[in-house]
Amino acid sequence: MLPAEEVAADEARRAGGHPPGAAPGANAAEPGVGEEVLRVEHLAKSFGPITALRDINLTLRKGEVLGLLGDNGSGKSTLIKIICGFHKQDAGQMFLHGEPFEPKSVDDARAHGIDTVYQDLALVDELSVYHNLFLRRERVHAPIPFLQNALMRREARRALDDIGINIPRLDVPVARLSGGQRQAIAVARTVSGEADILLLDEPLAAMGAKEGGQILELIQRLKEEGNVSIIMVLHNYVHVLAACDRVNLIQDGTIALDKHTAETSVEELTDIVVEEYRRARQAAIEADTASRAAGGSTASR
Repeated sequence: MLPAEEVAADEARRAGGHPPGAAPGANAAEPGVGEEVLRVEHLAKSFGPITALRDINLTLRKGEVLGLLGDNGSGKSTLIKIICGFHKQDAGQMFLHGEPFEPKSVDDARAHGIDTVYQDLALVDELSVYHNLFLRRERVHAPIPFLQNALMRREARRALDDIGINIPRLDVPVARLSGGQRQAIAVARTVSGEADILLLDEPLAAMGAKEGGQILELIQRLKEEGNVSIIMVLHNYVHVLAACDRVNLIQDGTIALDKHTAETSVEELTDIVVEEYRRARQAAIEADTASRAAGGSTASR
C-alpha cells in the first residue's frame, strides 16, 4: 500500500469506517481473532415482491463472535438461513475458508462445519430430550443401524451439564418442557457438535435471566478457546456489547453499520434504529398524503 493510501486507511479506521475500497464487513481483525473463515459478497434474496436482502457484505474470522442486529423483518434470519443452506440466494456469493461455498442443503452446510440454532428451534415435540439433541446425527450400532440410546443419553447429559442447564429427565418429550429448556436443548445440540462456525438465531429467546446468563457464559468460554466462530442474532444491545467482538446492523437489506463493539455503544445503536423508524414513519405519512391527494383530485373530476 502506498503511503497516502496508508494514511487514508488509518484515518478511516479511526473514524469507525472502512478503508478505501473495503466493503462493510472487511474490518481488520481484533487482537486474538484469526484468519477469515467466512465471507459473504453482494448477497441478495427476494420472496416474490418482497426484498429481504439487497446487497449484504459480511466477513467472519476464526474465534470471532459477530453480533447481527436489525429490526424485525430486516432479513437477519434470512441471511442465517442462506449461510446454513436452508435458502438459496438470488445473487451474490459466499466463500468458506477462501473457497467458493454454495451449500446444497442444511446437511451439506453441516458437513462443511456450519451448524445452526434456528429461531423456531427445529425440535420435534414428540421426541425425547436426548433424541432431539441427536436429531439427524443419531448414534447407531454397526453394521445393523439400531439406535445407541444409552450412549446418546450419556452424551446428552454431558452436553447439558457443560452449558450449566439442568433438565432432570432426558427421556420426556420436549413438548412437556418450558420454553427456556427447549431453547437450551437447541443450543446444546449445536454447540456439542463438531462445527467450527455456529449460527445462533435468537439463542436467548424464551430464556429466563439465569439460563440466558449461562448461555452468555458458554459463548464467552467458546470465544476464549478461539476454535469456533459465531454469528449471533440478538435484540438486546447490552448482550451484544458484552458477548460480541464486532457488530453488524442490517437496514434496507444492506449492512448499514460494521463496528467493533469497543467502538460503539447502546446509545449509538439505539439512535440508528430510532432514526430508521422515523424515516419509515415519515415516508408512510407522505405516501398516505399523496394517495389521499390523488384520490381527491380523481373525485373532483
